[in-house]
Amino acid sequence: MPELSRRTALAASAAGVVAPAFAGASPADATTRRRRGVTTFVFAAGANGVSAAPDELVLRGHRGVGVDQPGQQFRLAYQAPQDLAAFATEPSALAGVTLADQVAATVEVVRRAAAHGPVVLVGASIGGAAISLVADAVPDLIDLLVYDTAFCCVDLETPDEYMATPEAAETRVGDLLGFAAADPSVIGAVRFNWRTADRALLAKAKEAFVADGTDAEFYAFLNAMAPDDLLGKGATPARGDRARWGRVPRVYVRHLRDRIIPLELQDRMIREADAATPGNRFHVVDLDTSHVPDAAKLAELVDIYDGLTRS
Repeated sequence: MPELSRRTALAASAAGVVAPAFAGASPADATTRRRRGVTTFVFAAGANGVSAAPDELVLRGHRGVGVDQPGQQFRLAYQAPQDLAAFATEPSALAGVTLADQVAATVEVVRRAAAHGPVVLVGASIGGAAISLVADAVPDLIDLLVYDTAFCCVDLETPDEYMATPEAAETRVGDLLGFAAADPSVIGAVRFNWRTADRALLAKAKEAFVADGTDAEFYAFLNAMAPDDLLGKGATPARGDRARWGRVPRVYVRHLRDRIIPLELQDRMIREADAATPGNRFHVVDLDTSHVPDAAKLAELVDIYDGLTRS
């Protein structure tokens, strides 16, 4: 799921060479990490996400860009007053679009950004699956991968497989099923009505996503999400190749009170990745927050990103 930080203020300040200020991130070919210029942060979307670069990032002297995902759109039936009958049956523009299409769109943005300087590729939640595949495609164009409480498939192939493990037993994803608004076999995608007025359902979702945030922050988060998402996205193989993805320096931002991707599951994926590429281990940073940080924790996340890219 997209983070509030994607819409407000993820930030960093590395106006020259991206040189991660931590031990344990040693790229196999250091010559590919010496691009100079303004750092570009590329934000991959999470589930139901429309990605965008935060204003604060640009104000601090960086380039920032979200990736326009093919087929992602809103519709009249989703507006107010909602036409729920039409919303349940109108075919989705995402019908037929695959994760490979979304990865290709992200690769194109990374290619263009890399012509101007270092690239930091950020993925939150299921967006981690996408950035692993992007790193497989263009490992030499990415200076740093950032998994923000995100899926990193290593021993298992798909996010769905990880969500079936004992480490995911405490997830609150099941509390979100009530938002489902259409039969995927009819519309060709997964569709949610994030604008429901069901108070009980909204209360469960707030606890799952942003338990420590205000109601206003929670509603802002919901309104940043698109209703449709790819059918079978979580079941698509997204394992990074050790020789390609595995040589790109990477960071994992653990959310210690995440109820969507529990901490135990985050730790499992970190361990598996480190075992797969012992010469290029995750640099791990902790954020004491839910899946989506509130304003106070968002400020801490800004500091984390700022520190990671200082030369």
